[in-house]
Amino acid sequence: MKKYILIFAALITIENTAFSQAANSGVVKNLSADRFKAIIAYDKKGVILDLRTKDEIKNGFIKGSVQLDFLAKDAEQQIDKLDKNITYYVYCAGGGRSAEAAAYMEKHNFKSVYNFELGFAEWEKKGFPIEKQ
Repeated sequence: MKKYILIFAALITIENTAFSQAANSGVVKNLSADRFKAIIAYDKKGVILDLRTKDEIKNGFIKGSVQLDFLAKDAEQQIDKLDKNITYYVYCAGGGRSAEAAAYMEKHNFKSVYNFELGFAEWEKKGFPIEKQ
């Protein structure tokens, strides 16, 4: 009986590991604040997209980011004009817009997109450096 329980437990572990790897094997990779900060510090070729509005970025933004207001009527058209072969690091205020934008980018054949899951609010909460206009 113990043998069957161990085999069953091993199968569940293997299945969960495979599912976890499959969930992160797509174009979009979701990152925590610490991972996002570490990766953008080393990737000098990638583009950091701040998807917040002009009013939102008045309070600060991540150094080196380019603003693309995802709430604008032409946001998807602006994204469509981007080079799909470049790596993009997307963030917004709390993670909702960036997740939506990242999904849109994946659907439209972008090669590499990193989504900052908790957004600028988490960046500030952690005390990471911000730039102001």
